Order: sequence, then structure tokens, then C-alpha cells
Amino acid sequence: MSVVVVGGNDRMAAKYKEICGSYKCKAKVFTQMPADFENKLGSPDLVVMFTNTCSHKMANQVNKKAEKHRFPVAKIHNASANALKTVLEQFCE
Repeated sequence: MSVVVVGGNDRMAAKYKEICGSYKCKAKVFTQMPADFENKLGSPDLVVMFTNTCSHKMANQVNKKAEKHRFPVAKIHNASANALKTVLEQFCE
């Protein structure tokens, strides 16, 4: 399963990847918006969006792409490791 994490804290990026790996998921983490963001998203099985640390522009692009390619977007306000684990427990079972 492929997971894209959008938003979050820069220092937690490696931890987010580690947590996704423990649930046997391949992960991409975008804590800041890179150039050509919409194409780098791809079409994952799940997008986890931390809304408190995600820019409006990033959120809009994720929502547009999710609507077009029909993949689920889990929106969480808190950018903690426990919040990510809770979402992955729901979607990776």
C-alpha cells in the first residue's frame, strides 16, 4: 500500500516514514510544497493530510487530485505520530 503524508513537521519526516513502514506501507512525505507538487503526488492508496501544518495551496491540490483519481484523503488536525498510527490502523487492515 502506498501512503502520502502531506504537512507535518520537518523533523518528524523520518519518523512518519518509519511508522508507515511498520504498517507495511511505502511512504512519501511532503512537509513543504515542492515544485511540481501535483505530479509528485502520483496516485497513492491513501493521503494523510495534517491540516494544521499544511498550506491551503497544498490542501487544494491534494483535494483536486483525490477527486480526479478517487483516492481517500484522511484529514487530521494534529501532526503527531499517534495521529498517523490511528489513521494507518483504520486504513491498513
